Amino acid sequence: MKATSNGVFQGDNPLDYALPLAILQICLVVLLTRILAFLLRPLRQPRVIAEIIGGILLGPSALGRNTKYLHAIFPARSITVLDTLANLGLLFFLFLVGLELDLKAIKRTGKKALAIAVTGISLPFVLGIGTSFVLKGTVSKGVDEAPFLVFMGVALSITAFPVLARILAELKLLTTDVGRMAMSAAAVNDVAAWILLALAISLSGTDSSPVVSLWVFLSGSAFVLCCALIIPPIFKWMAQRCPEGEPVKELYVCGILTAVLAAGFVTDTIGIHALFGAFVVGVLVPKEGPFAVALVEKVEDLVSGLFLPLYFVSSGLKTNVATISGAQSWGLLVLVIFTACFGKIVGTVGVSLLCKLPFQESLALGFLMNTKGLVELIVLNIGKDRKVLNDQTFAIMVLMAIFTTFITTPLVMAVYKPAKRKSKAKYNIRTIERKESNTELRILACFYSTRNIPTMINLIEASRGIEKKERLCVYAMHLMELTERSSAILMVHRARKNGLPFWNKGHNADSDKIVVAFEAFQQLSRVSIRPMTAISAMANIDEDICESAEMKGTAMIILPYHKHQRLDGTLETTRNEFRVVNKKVLDKAPCSVGILVDRGLGGTTHISASNVSSKYTILFFGGRDDREALAYGRRMAEHPGITLNVVHFLAGPEMANEAKEIVRIDIPDESNSEQQDETVISELKQKISNDSSIQYEERVVRNSTEIIEAIREYSRCNLFLVGRSPQGLIAASLKAKSDCSELGPVGGYLASSDCSTSASVLVVQQHHVQSYPPAVSSAKVESYA
Repeated sequence: MKATSNGVFQGDNPLDYALPLAILQICLVVLLTRILAFLLRPLRQPRVIAEIIGGILLGPSALGRNTKYLHAIFPARSITVLDTLANLGLLFFLFLVGLELDLKAIKRTGKKALAIAVTGISLPFVLGIGTSFVLKGTVSKGVDEAPFLVFMGVALSITAFPVLARILAELKLLTTDVGRMAMSAAAVNDVAAWILLALAISLSGTDSSPVVSLWVFLSGSAFVLCCALIIPPIFKWMAQRCPEGEPVKELYVCGILTAVLAAGFVTDTIGIHALFGAFVVGVLVPKEGPFAVALVEKVEDLVSGLFLPLYFVSSGLKTNVATISGAQSWGLLVLVIFTACFGKIVGTVGVSLLCKLPFQESLALGFLMNTKGLVELIVLNIGKDRKVLNDQTFAIMVLMAIFTTFITTPLVMAVYKPAKRKSKAKYNIRTIERKESNTELRILACFYSTRNIPTMINLIEASRGIEKKERLCVYAMHLMELTERSSAILMVHRARKNGLPFWNKGHNADSDKIVVAFEAFQQLSRVSIRPMTAISAMANIDEDICESAEMKGTAMIILPYHKHQRLDGTLETTRNEFRVVNKKVLDKAPCSVGILVDRGLGGTTHISASNVSSKYTILFFGGRDDREALAYGRRMAEHPGITLNVVHFLAGPEMANEAKEIVRIDIPDESNSEQQDETVISELKQKISNDSSIQYEERVVRNSTEIIEAIREYSRCNLFLVGRSPQGLIAASLKAKSDCSELGPVGGYLASSDCSTSASVLVVQQHHVQSYPPAVSSAKVESYA
């Protein structure tokens, strides 16, 4: 079969040549699996389910029943090329699976997780051997007994580590006790499964001599030992030559990927399987340094997006569901599914209860440990290729893998609803405005990327006020979108660090630039900064933000605006999903919220405390949000390098006559609010007499035009602090001019192109026990860009 054709105009059929046929096969399987993944998304199924089902549909079980289609798209002469490409992709995927396993974490596995892992392997393995006798006496007559017993035991005892990590992330269970226990147990299970698989492969050779099997097993063990002694020092040498924060050199990445191929060649020569060598190299790559993340970023998309789906087609072409016919075959399928579920679930639940875990958590652990995935498929395919599993047994086992993984998410959601984590301290202080100003201020500062960091750090610097230890605690939350390409190594390792101080992360420095930036700031200031990570889909990441604020007892959540500043000074939409997140947090937040419109507060780098010289302006109209902005501004004014200018807008007599009706409708509690405003302003005036860092000015305005003109006079400041929903006569005249509901009328104007200012804007919403009034112009939210 030639590689390329001369084209249809010269009479060649492209499907008779290897390259165009392989391209068509890849496009077909990618298209089908993505469509299936989209259809299964409402059921919260992992993508591996869609890929396995897609492979089966393309094979003889469905579309392959049409022989013309099968001979045209998947002819027998193309299977070798297809299998080669599929196994090459699988080789690198197993390298990534090895990357996701941290042997140091496995060594630290607690007794409970270890007991769950051992039972989760042992009981299903024994039941698998028992089931193999039933199958051998019915549909699997004539197969070699020893390898068949081991293959069946391994197939039933596997827990898919990567699939489990994704399910836990989807269900927001990664950082819960159940999630940590499941991941630890699954990691131990994964290593044990690969050792058992190596044993099964060594027993399944064509030569029935036990001496050959012994040589294969001993050679494989020697290979692992040599790799463990030789490879880590080389990786350590490479890591020492990669400066912190710099990208990994292309030469080193190429060297590691070549080592993966070489290891695969060696293990294939031994007679185990090429995949085993790639997995071993992946396990030995250091997890703390830059290599793991760099390799995942460079390899994952190509492998999982294009090459890996071919493996599911290759597996699907071997799966013929039609071979399962008659009462006996379907009865055996039910037996295998029942045995697989019984062994994993009952074994895990039993040990968990003995370890004194609650019943709901134990049951959830049992369902989670029953997750199957690609590794299961690999075991079955190796067994099929080595004639250990026949067509009917293979089809039964594939359907078992699909069923057990499919039911995991719905069952866990049904039986386990983790209680919301509460802060240990009583959560009374939900606003910056408070009676005791000397109490600790806690802020949850959220960011998406390094673009948000300089301004966020400079805002934190301004927020610390007087240098008194423990007066400001900031939880820096990195908001990461959970996508199909999110790797378990990124999810698990970052999620486990939630809420821990930077100095507790071990001796190896994290290469993440964001962590480095906050760590450097913490060392230069007396602010307590604790890193956190929220890993969720954009549709519900707001839940992580609000729950974290509740758990940590924060007084304010600071969110980045959904637009960023371009070089010409205009604001450009980063992602509209960020705007939706901000709106949801404003509606659900358990504390005050601030939205930061970033125009480069303090420049692109952190300004040290001794060099800070900034002018902040508060536009005060009245209402709880404005009072919250004023309270925050007064705290900032304590910083020796910050001058605060408070501009209090007062309505002229003409405006009062025009706005009486609006006041009655929009602000029913105006009198109470005005009294509180007067009290706050009175306190401010008293403070000004002894504090030169605060300037107070009253501006009487007659209409909205005069308001805009007055605001423009202060456009040369560094930061505007405004309330989201100002109240009073003047605010009523501004509402019609707002087209950005989450910023309110004043913030919306300051962030618009009509306002020529280089100042950043912090729009503040104070937490209120009652339901918050709907923001103005809410009908324009979706259409505004």
